[in-house]
Amino acid sequence: MKPPATVPAAVPAATPAAPPFGRALCAMITPFTEEGTLDLDGAQRLADRLVSEGCDGLVLSGTTGESPTTTDAEKAALVSAVREAVGAHASIVAGVGTFDTRHSVELARQAEKAGADGLLVVSPYYSRPPQDALEAHFRAVADAAGVPVVLYDIPGRTGTRIEPETMIRLAGHPRIVAVKDCSYDFLAAQKVLLRTDLAYYAGCEEHNLALYAVGGAGYISTVANVVPSGLRAVLDTFDAGDAAGAARLQQRATPLVEAMMSAGLPGTVTAKALLNELGLPAGPVRPPLLPADREATERLLTAFEEYTTD
Repeated sequence: MKPPATVPAAVPAATPAAPPFGRALCAMITPFTEEGTLDLDGAQRLADRLVSEGCDGLVLSGTTGESPTTTDAEKAALVSAVREAVGAHASIVAGVGTFDTRHSVELARQAEKAGADGLLVVSPYYSRPPQDALEAHFRAVADAAGVPVVLYDIPGRTGTRIEPETMIRLAGHPRIVAVKDCSYDFLAAQKVLLRTDLAYYAGCEEHNLALYAVGGAGYISTVANVVPSGLRAVLDTFDAGDAAGAARLQQRATPLVEAMMSAGLPGTVTAKALLNELGLPAGPVRPPLLPADREATERLLTAFEEYTTD
């Protein structure tokens, strides 16, 4: 008769390293004036509010920040202005990923010079490079600047997945330190967490608590533009040892997350619609995006009011 299977003895947990950019990061919108020009004063006011309400860091010129429709000069000016506004109170991660390695390298150097603490580098889109070319792209950008790099895995937009084995190889680069995970592949995230020291940030709000609970670093959130303290409270409650309370707070946010991120409009559009209604800096979106219509805005307001009403 075979002896019963044994469960491996628990290994005492080491004190985890602090996440490189903090735990609660906002994928900040890029405010524009009504004429469609960059609103640096509005960006500074919004950044100050986000940090004062619990954001450890701000990710600029990402998907939510409308990076495909802002110029290189606007991206640099945005980093400089937000750096001036938040000082050393929050980290700044600048989106520098494009479909062109040479251009991404130029943006990386520019962002570092403007005051960014880190770089968000998305997979090159449209050309859909194979994994060896993808790895070479990330290494080239990481080699070009002296600040840490966050790999941005969002295959639904880029058409190319950063495969787990590629992530694991890239983790050996001294400046590749983190991942923004929008892959919707929770098993792959755990495989990379097991085999690397990469800081994994949830890029999809419905995964904020789940990924954090298995060793993730925190989140990079579009929804945090409108409820920064509410999302931060989920992580704080979990860290305080109240997993059930954290789960309740995560569940409470679900209708707002769904309204902003899964109701047919891009998160940039829904975040700006709510911020404009709340009298906060946002302004219009740039084409080809279109603003939310009145019906969609009313649905967003209802979800926001239900979330923020005790």
